[in-house]
Amino acid sequence: MDSIREYWIKNMVCRRCLKVIKQELHDLGITILSLELGKLTVKAPEIAIVEVDQKVMAVLHSNGFEIAKSEEEMIVEKIKIALISLVTNVPINIKEKTSDYLANLLHRDYKVLSKMFSKKENITIEKYFIKLKIEKVKELIQLRQLTFSDIAYMLDYSSVNHLSRQFKEIMGMSMTDYKNDQAWERNFFDEII
Repeated sequence: MDSIREYWIKNMVCRRCLKVIKQELHDLGITILSLELGKLTVKAPEIAIVEVDQKVMAVLHSNGFEIAKSEEEMIVEKIKIALISLVTNVPINIKEKTSDYLANLLHRDYKVLSKMFSKKENITIEKYFIKLKIEKVKELIQLRQLTFSDIAYMLDYSSVNHLSRQFKEIMGMSMTDYKNDQAWERNFFDEII
């Protein structure tokens, strides 16, 4: 008889992650029932559950992922995935405040989510989201296809001045200086904290 094994995965916040994990598990002969950002479900023969667990853990660890051990860790990962999805799929077009968006998405009071996130990651959700948005700004500046005003609009800033202030606060330089410098440094979304 087969058993269904479910794993909640920390740090899996990009689509590339899915492809890598899927391929490596497939190569090991593990049957994947579903794989989505932050969650993996596999089928394991009852007699080989321990072996499947070991293989899954080895693949995850070798790719820089960890298993979420508590419900709080799972919720924090869901918050990260939701916010990264927002900034990767610009323009950001949610019709509510980010706090309301997360509360509705995760069916939890935002104060609870905020406290949980801050406790686990040592940064507020708001500051984390700003860091994500600034990374996206850096990417969009490097592409040289949009004006600063367009970038502000795409990332749901109230004005280009608001974006400029946040960019300078985080980066220590203006967007113009960053654009002209071309010694561009960017971080992967899944490495931001």
